[in-house]
Amino acid sequence: MRTLLLILTCAAVWAWPQQTPPQNLPKATSKSPFDQPPPSGSAPKMPDGKPDFSGVWNPGLGFATIGQVSLQPWADALYKERRANLSKDDPEGRCLPAGVPRISPFPQKFVQTPALVVILDEGNTHSYRQLFMDGRGHPKDLEPLWMGDSIANWDGDTLVVDTVGFNDKTWLNGQGLPHSDQLHVIERYTRPDLGHLNVEITLDDPKAFTQPHTFKRGFTLMQNWEIHEYVCNEFNVDAEHLVGK
Repeated sequence: MRTLLLILTCAAVWAWPQQTPPQNLPKATSKSPFDQPPPSGSAPKMPDGKPDFSGVWNPGLGFATIGQVSLQPWADALYKERRANLSKDDPEGRCLPAGVPRISPFPQKFVQTPALVVILDEGNTHSYRQLFMDGRGHPKDLEPLWMGDSIANWDGDTLVVDTVGFNDKTWLNGQGLPHSDQLHVIERYTRPDLGHLNVEITLDDPKAFTQPHTFKRGFTLMQNWEIHEYVCNEFNVDAEHLVGK
C-alpha cells in the first residue's frame, strides 16, 4: 500500500509545472534503514543469561516465503480457487488481522521480559502478539482467535513458541493458502549474533494438511529505529479494486 501511495504521489508531483531545481544542494549521505547492513557483534543477553530478542527487526523479502505445503483435497481446491481469483478475497486486503505465521513486510518490534515477550507489528492492523513465558498452559475454554494463543519456553538458547486456538479466517500467505481451526504453530527463535534473528516455523493442521510443514524465516536488526504508526483502514484506498478476474 505504501508503494501505491508513493507512485500516486510521484505522479502528482510530475504533473506540477516544472521549475528550475535549486543549485548546490548537499548530497544525501544516509541510507534508508531498510538498506543498511545489519550490525555485527555478539547477541546481547538478559540478566538471567538467556538471549535478548529485544529490538526492531526487518523481515526483508523473506516475509512472504513459506514453501510448498502438502494439502488435503478440499484445501488444495480452495487454494487453487483463491489464486485463480487473484487473491481478491484476501482478509488482509480488507485490514483484517494477518494471523500467524503470516507477516507483512513492515518492521516488528520485540519487547522482552523474563516472563513475557511482546511482538508489535507496524503493518497490517498495527497488531501485537503476547508470548507468555510464566509456565501457564493454553486455556481449556479458548475461543477461536485471529492470532491464536501463544505460550513459550526456553530450550537452551532457543525460544520455543506454541500457538493454538485459531479461527479459520486468515490466510497463511498472500496467495490464499488455507488452514482450519486445528492449526498448530511451533516457532523456534534464535539470535546467533547482534544483527540477526532466525525462526524455524512448523505448521501442523490435520484438517487442511496431509503432513506438517516446516520453513525458515530471517530478520535483521534495525538499529536506532522505531516502528511507526500505520493505520491500515486509513491507507487502504484500493480495496474496491480487488475484484479478481
